[in-house]
Amino acid sequence: MIYPLSGLVIGALVGAFRAKRRGGTAKDLAQWAAVFAILFGLIGLFVLIFVQRSIVQG
Repeated sequence: MIYPLSGLVIGALVGAFRAKRRGGTAKDLAQWAAVFAILFGLIGLFVLIFVQRSIVQG
């Protein structure tokens, strides 16, 4: 359960940092943070599924 949540947080921070670095406004920061949070959250979800399946079958 921690992988998707940490992916959301890390993704939001990365997205906001990228938008801030490129000189974005507050709306840009929010949009980039949301996009990266969704992307990293999905990656974390797939990692969680992989870990859970490898534990059950191993």
